[in-house]
Amino acid sequence: FAAPARLSRMMGALLPASLLPFRPSPIRPRHLLHAAIRRGPAMIVEEEDLGTDFYAARCDEEVQENDVDECEVPSADEFTVAILGDLHVDPRKLDDYAEGRSHIVPVLEDAASRGVGAALVSLGDLGESKPCWEGSPELYAGTTACHDHAAEYLSSFGVPYEVVGGNHDLEGIDEFSTDEANLEAFCRIHHKPTMQFCRQIADRTLLVGLGSTVFRTAKYTSHEVTVDDEQLAWFERLVSEHPSEEGWKVFVFTHAPPIGSGLRVLQENHVVNGCCWLNHSGGKNGDPRTTTKFIELVRRHRCIKAWFSGHFHLGQDYQDSITFPTIPREEGPYPNRGSCVFAQTSVMRAGTSRDTRQQSRLLRGNKDGFEICTVNHAAGGTVRLDATITYTDSNHEVGVYAHDHAELDHDSFMKVYSPSEGDECYVGYDGDGDGVSIDPTDGCQVDEETVAWWHMSDGRVLGVYDGRLIEYEPSTLAPLGLVVGYDELQGKKVVVVGSGVPDECVASTASVSQAVGMEGADCAEFEGEEQAVLLVDEETGGITVVQPNEDGSYWRKIVRNKMVRMKEKRRVQAGRAYAEAAFDGSPDAFEGRVVSSWGPYTSIVGTAVKTGVAGLTTQAENVAKAEQRWQSLGSEEQGRAWAATGSQLADAFNKVDADGNGSISHAELAAAIKVVDPASTAEEVATMVAVADEDEDGEVTLSEFVMLMLYQRGPALAK
Repeated sequence: FAAPARLSRMMGALLPASLLPFRPSPIRPRHLLHAAIRRGPAMIVEEEDLGTDFYAARCDEEVQENDVDECEVPSADEFTVAILGDLHVDPRKLDDYAEGRSHIVPVLEDAASRGVGAALVSLGDLGESKPCWEGSPELYAGTTACHDHAAEYLSSFGVPYEVVGGNHDLEGIDEFSTDEANLEAFCRIHHKPTMQFCRQIADRTLLVGLGSTVFRTAKYTSHEVTVDDEQLAWFERLVSEHPSEEGWKVFVFTHAPPIGSGLRVLQENHVVNGCCWLNHSGGKNGDPRTTTKFIELVRRHRCIKAWFSGHFHLGQDYQDSITFPTIPREEGPYPNRGSCVFAQTSVMRAGTSRDTRQQSRLLRGNKDGFEICTVNHAAGGTVRLDATITYTDSNHEVGVYAHDHAELDHDSFMKVYSPSEGDECYVGYDGDGDGVSIDPTDGCQVDEETVAWWHMSDGRVLGVYDGRLIEYEPSTLAPLGLVVGYDELQGKKVVVVGSGVPDECVASTASVSQAVGMEGADCAEFEGEEQAVLLVDEETGGITVVQPNEDGSYWRKIVRNKMVRMKEKRRVQAGRAYAEAAFDGSPDAFEGRVVSSWGPYTSIVGTAVKTGVAGLTTQAENVAKAEQRWQSLGSEEQGRAWAATGSQLADAFNKVDADGNGSISHAELAAAIKVVDPASTAEEVATMVAVADEDEDGEVTLSEFVMLMLYQRGPALAK
């Protein structure tokens, strides 16, 4: 693989060896930072490049307006910070990084040349999470080579740089055996004494960063951004020791945003896989209190003025990619985000963008407030003002968006829905803004347009939106994860009911055991009225009980960490290889027949006898049962009778095909099977239907039906 020297040679052809020389621009009128911040909404800047000569132009204007030879030196409270989103450097594809650097270096030079504090912050995920060297299977992200290359690149901007660890930055699994060893290399190469950082950029102004420290030992998905307890305690001390009343302003940088940030343009996979927010599933120890700790600190400490994050690879053209501390009452409930503005950051390289945007952030500020801008790498590095934030006092500010915003229109992204009046079971914040008030309902029929909410008696919040049942964090109403997908939920009714806890265990009427050593044991496990979440199919009468996880949450923590999944995949591959050799077949022939068994197993019985899980370990068994069922649906005489009279087949098909469209649905066929074979269980019927539907289009045609009834087996099995 390439050493850093190779990267230098590759970059040398694209980048100047030294920083670009500063060249003052021609004098031209423009809006100034002080004016924009002081005058607020009246000075919104639209469609103007505020980039490479911002401070030089201000100096030119001062000289011209005041008829002096030199402009005043900027005050000590001014600063400029360039913020890079997920880099995901691929050493084979450096052009975009070279061009992006050429856009940002002049901006930083412009500030530094006038004595303005300037710095660069990288939001992590420094390398591409795939093999990048020909002939090598080694993942590039997290390796020594990756961090050497990233450090060299970030050092070339001519100002001090800071970096926070992302979820891929400890992914050097082929080089390092532990997270600790990988973390040591990360910190050493980037000259970081600790994973967190604090840099004073201007008078009473701090840049603060927190990094992810877990990958191999992640409790769930390795892509959760985990800030450990030590960093969290350090951060709490820091903001406590720098109060807003003394004029301190803290700007925070993390790879993922904290829950409660109000950012609503998200990658769908981050939500359903439980890796959207900092410490999404509770961090290293699975403690949900560490998930909400960040927003609680924001609410408590008004010195935290802005929080920048990446992670989603989505652009900065959406209004919901920046959120202000407060919003007009007519737009929704009070969000309680302290004094903090939250901002998402896009990516520099085209190949890593998920919505074609190539953008970085620019932060300019002083004692009166700050501006958040976009550096558009796809448009030659133009700088656009996105928002102006003006401090009204040490604890309050006013934010103004500076331009119209793009609409989100993509199947793979989701715009997080905020409850609003008119929803079923409307959710509203309480008077203090740190909790929610939700009216329960007896159920609702779900389709793609349904919006409804339930506040469980144990404090959990469930919501139906976009055809899915999702769990939300109670105090922020931010999505935690998927409970039931649209495929399982469509057409069913969601009902929340009491689960039959006896009156003797209700607090007001409870009686407890008086036996010595057993006082209170009758109700030891009861903490308020229990409830059950039901999915009711009113057409068939089927009811699915949605059981919570062991920790009481409902969202499905179904993605384990990458190390575990890689080992599981190798074991399955070994099983398929054995099947191919032992049974002399092609790999495709064993699809669906080589399955995995997971533990621990979940059961409500006192003694576990069976360990099969429907859809997983019982899949192969169900296929075999389906074959047997088809064989036994009718006697040989009945089969000959069907074969002798094709009209009877067509007539039977037409009776099932109620709408006469030439095919029958899975539900219609299932009903027919139950008539022929009442002993079939729902699971067996479902598998038989799947076997019968040869082309897997969700419908059974007359020819498929004929094959089914003539041979008492599905077409695929007949082959």
